[in-house]
Amino acid sequence: MGLSRGEKLERFYFGVIYGGSNSRLARVMRKVFGGLSYVFAGVVTLRHFLYAKGFFRHHTLGCQVISIGNLTVGGTGKTPVVEVFARALQREGRKVAILSRGYKKVEHGFWKKTLDGITGRARRRPPRVVSNGRELLLDSSMSGDEPYMLASNLRDVVILVDKNRVKSGRYAIDKTRCDTLILDDGFQYLALKHRVEIVLVDCTNPFSNGYMLPRGLLREPAMNIRRADFIFITKSDGGAKSAELKERLRRMNPRAEISECLHKPQYLCNVYAAERRELDFLRGQRVAVVSGIASPDGFEGELRQLGAEIVYCRRFADHHRYTQQEVIDLINAARRGGAAMIVTTEKDAVRFPKIERLDVPVYFLRVEVQLLSGMEDFNACISRICFRT
Repeated sequence: MGLSRGEKLERFYFGVIYGGSNSRLARVMRKVFGGLSYVFAGVVTLRHFLYAKGFFRHHTLGCQVISIGNLTVGGTGKTPVVEVFARALQREGRKVAILSRGYKKVEHGFWKKTLDGITGRARRRPPRVVSNGRELLLDSSMSGDEPYMLASNLRDVVILVDKNRVKSGRYAIDKTRCDTLILDDGFQYLALKHRVEIVLVDCTNPFSNGYMLPRGLLREPAMNIRRADFIFITKSDGGAKSAELKERLRRMNPRAEISECLHKPQYLCNVYAAERRELDFLRGQRVAVVSGIASPDGFEGELRQLGAEIVYCRRFADHHRYTQQEVIDLINAARRGGAAMIVTTEKDAVRFPKIERLDVPVYFLRVEVQLLSGMEDFNACISRICFRT
C-alpha cells in the first residue's frame, strides 16, 4: 500500500523541520518557515497582550473551569490525563462536563459555514452532544476521535463538542446542570477564563525542536509554561531524563506543582468483538502494527517491550480515517507477513470501519495513566478544585 498525498506531505514536513531532509527545497523551506515562526510568535504574543489588557474579553461562567492542554501540536498523551482528572473530580462529587473542539470531526461545508457565520446561526446552534452522561450519542466521525474515546470510557460525564467552548460551557451548565468544566486542549483557548491551568509536557520530546509553528511544533513560546498551575510530565520513565526535565521546568515555572506519569498498557481489547486479552498474550507473538498517531515510535517500542515480534508495520497520518478497503488490505498484508494479529491504538480503533470478514484478529492496546511522582500534589490540586481542605 502506497502513502497518500497527505501522508507524503506530512513526512516531508517533519523531514524539513527536524533536518532529516537536506535537499535544496528543504533548506529553503527551513529558512522560510523560520521567518514565519517569528511572525507567528509575534501574533501569539500580541493576542495574549490584548486579552491581558482587556481588549479581548475573558468570559466567566460562574463555575469551575479546568484547562488541560499543551504547548506543542499533538503527541503528549493528553486524552488519558483528561480521563484521570474527570474520574478524580467525579469521585469528589463533582458533576463534570468535558468541552472539546472535536478535532477532525465531520464539518459543514464551506458555504454553509460562511452563511451560518453571516446570519448568526453558528452562534445559536447548540454544541454536539457526544454523551449526555447516560448514553453515547455520536460516533467518532461526528465528534472527533478523542471526545468519542472519552465518552466511551467515562460514565456520568457529559462530553460536548463545539469550536466555541464558551457556548458549550453555558449549555453544560444550563442543560445538564454540570458544576465543573474540563476544557480539553484549552491552554491556548483564552476566551473562557480558567481557574486551574494544567499543562502536559512530553518527556520524550518536551518542546519539539524549540521553534514555533511552522518551523517547529510549538504553539506558543516555551517560556509561556509559566502560566501553568500544574505540570504533568507525560511518558516519563522516572529516570535521569525526566529528572533533568523536571529541573528545567522548575526554573521556567517555580510555583507550579509537577507530577510525572507513565502511560502504562493495561490489556488488549478486540476491536470487533467483546474479547479482552492480558498483556502476556503478546509475548512471542508475530504481530502487524497499524497506527495513525502523532508519535508512533513509542507505541511500537511498547509492543516490543511486551515481547511482540513486529513483522509488519504501517504508519498513517495523525487522525487518519480508515476505509474498509484499507482495513482489508492491512489484513491481507498481515497474513502475508505471517502475523497472528493486528495491533493498533485505542485512538485508531475508533476510526476502524465495520468489516464482515476478519482473517486476522484486530486488537487495540488499552493505555492508562499511572502517576510515578507528585501524587500528593495531584490530590492537593483536586482538593482545591473541589474546595476541600
